[in-house]
Amino acid sequence: MGRRHLIRRGVALAAGSLLLLVGVALLVLPGPGLLLVLAGLLVLADQFPAVARYVDPVRRRAMTAARESVSTPLRITGSCLAAAALLAAGLFWGVMPDLPFGGWPTGAGLIVSSVVLVALLVYSYRTTRTGAGDGT
Repeated sequence: MGRRHLIRRGVALAAGSLLLLVGVALLVLPGPGLLLVLAGLLVLADQFPAVARYVDPVRRRAMTAARESVSTPLRITGSCLAAAALLAAGLFWGVMPDLPFGGWPTGAGLIVSSVVLVALLVYSYRTTRTGAGDGT
């Protein structure tokens, strides 16, 4: 049982740290930074209780950002266009290995970013629409 606990703790540390680092990077780059920071904190807080105190403030800010991202049709359209641009760029980089950082590793990263953006957009939209009816 002790070994399992150590393995689980190690996996949580690696996954949570990765999500947290990518989320912090996406705070300055285009992407859902706060939601990934929140995901990383949630994973880490499960195994490391000292991290739990940071979850609620980040959750409030992330949910506010999610609501704002789908607050107007213009923002939704902009997010959809950004996702389409990421997908197109991923396909372009994938088939053009002569470009700087060209090839499928870069292309796949851009395509995954596009899929994540669409998933978070759908999540934000559904959460906002669900929350609008119950007074939250």
